Amino acid sequence: MIPDEIKNPLKFLGVVLIILLTIMFVNFEIFTSSLIYTYKLFLNLIPTLLLVLLMMGLFNFFIKPKHLIKYLGKKKPIRAWLVSSSLGIISSGPIYLWYPLLSEARDKGVTNNSITIFLYNRAVKPALIPLMIFYFGWIYVVVLTIVMIFIGGLNGYFVEKIMEMKK
Repeated sequence: MIPDEIKNPLKFLGVVLIILLTIMFVNFEIFTSSLIYTYKLFLNLIPTLLLVLLMMGLFNFFIKPKHLIKYLGKKKPIRAWLVSSSLGIISSGPIYLWYPLLSEARDKGVTNNSITIFLYNRAVKPALIPLMIFYFGWIYVVVLTIVMIFIGGLNGYFVEKIMEMKK
């Protein structure tokens, strides 16, 4: 008997394979070009995936659950908000690569509030601030950054409350 967690991915894989086979018989050129594109994309993702695995390994080795809970837990929400906001602002790379690491952090005791704040504040990028100042002016950039950090905290609060109601 196949567990429910595996049934849906297997159904998805089956549907994708049926679509691919249909495309292969209808237009073989599109089929081969899609396979080549997928292969190249996979080759480009391998270094990034290895980096994520390395980061997760280092995260598991150096960061203990008590440290995460200390800085990103419920006991000191202002500190958790500031740390989460700061980490979100300085983080880089595609957002989907952070999901496994954030999931692991949540499993170790980091609150949904802190994760939401982190994800929201990824929109504030120090490298883009000079360009934003050039186009919009420094007052706009300062106000926008402060509002983003504040709204990130509100979003985190509401997500935490919704998740508590769900339990």
